[in-house]
Amino acid sequence: MARLGAFCFPGTGHLNPMTALARSLQLRGHQVVIFGIADTEARVRAAGVEFHRIGAEDYPAGTLQRLDEQLARLTGIAAFRFTLARVRKSARMVRRDGPEAVRTANVEALLVDEAEFAGVVADHLGLPWISVALIPPLLPDDRFPPFWFGWAGGQDHLSRLRNRLAIRFLLRIAAPIFRDENRQRKVWGLKPLRKPEDGLSPLAQITQLPEALEFEFGGKNPAGLHYTGPFVHAQQRPAVDFPWERLDGRPLIYATLGTLQNGSEGIFRTIADACAGLDSQLVISLGGGIDPARLGKLAGDPLVVRFAPQLEILKRTALVITHGGLNTVLEALCEGVPLVFVPLGNDQPGVAARVKARGAGVVVPRRRLNRARLRKAVMLALYDARYRQAAQALQRAIQPLDGPGLAADLIEQALKLR
Repeated sequence: MARLGAFCFPGTGHLNPMTALARSLQLRGHQVVIFGIADTEARVRAAGVEFHRIGAEDYPAGTLQRLDEQLARLTGIAAFRFTLARVRKSARMVRRDGPEAVRTANVEALLVDEAEFAGVVADHLGLPWISVALIPPLLPDDRFPPFWFGWAGGQDHLSRLRNRLAIRFLLRIAAPIFRDENRQRKVWGLKPLRKPEDGLSPLAQITQLPEALEFEFGGKNPAGLHYTGPFVHAQQRPAVDFPWERLDGRPLIYATLGTLQNGSEGIFRTIADACAGLDSQLVISLGGGIDPARLGKLAGDPLVVRFAPQLEILKRTALVITHGGLNTVLEALCEGVPLVFVPLGNDQPGVAARVKARGAGVVVPRRRLNRARLRKAVMLALYDARYRQAAQALQRAIQPLDGPGLAADLIEQALKLR
């Protein structure tokens, strides 16, 4: 059995699936240690996974909340630029603290979240490593729109040209990260990165995105890319108090903007306005970003909570309104629930576009969001049976998948652990 290390971006949407993958490997007898900042330690240890702290100088306790509050106020390209700045700072910390932490933890191989840029540490130490995509994977292929954009897929010349131009634009914005990386690679005597895919593992790229949710283009997947399925272990989720007795039996609409970009009171008010008067009960989960009392009385008197037990509530839900975080989307589709999207930034437009392409969701762009448009989208997804039928088709494809188990199989094969 092996002792493996993992680097994971410090956000709930990354930590939940990474700890689920770690637990799957542990159940096979492997040891896994996650390297992370102070604010992630409690969550990792609560999931039953070993933790090794890094970044004490850059990320003292409480830093993550401050960064998340800043991100909550941003959307679109501003949110993307802010996220890239966070990634750049985190990558610097990983390059500085990572080698000594990995040596101290005495691991044999690394699992690297694609948002953490820690492959260089493995290369420096001569360790094998696997790329893990906890959001849609990096695809250096102009058949696929970059997941930062909410475009539909297309194989025509103009679509592929648009994709290439978008990739160049994003690479220009991300150029400082790659410059930093190559400076360190030069110091360590490593070959420079010539293109983004050079920063992926040469052994395997594993994504929790199910192939059933990817754009359908035919042909082979990019070399080394493996689609699996949602990385979820229900037992690892912390217990959440919820007033179940307040559910009144009407069809349930569940609204969540996740735990990172959840600071917009205006969006929650628009959601309440759009759902008021429908023969449904609206539950709003604020993701911890806002005190429910700050919202005051909302139209339609929805049930508003700081956090909701998401896996349990989705089993009762008729419709989900979401920003498009991949974990929430996968969890909803595993229950056959259609979705309405209000993407706010980062990978969310790309996730929403994939669900829309499969007929299981409706997208309302943030810049066009108002009560009337959102209400129309809600009524369409809620009352047009085709959306639920499409969601249930995805449910049949996704629900049987053992995502963490499939990923663990691939990791063992790539690292020759069996």
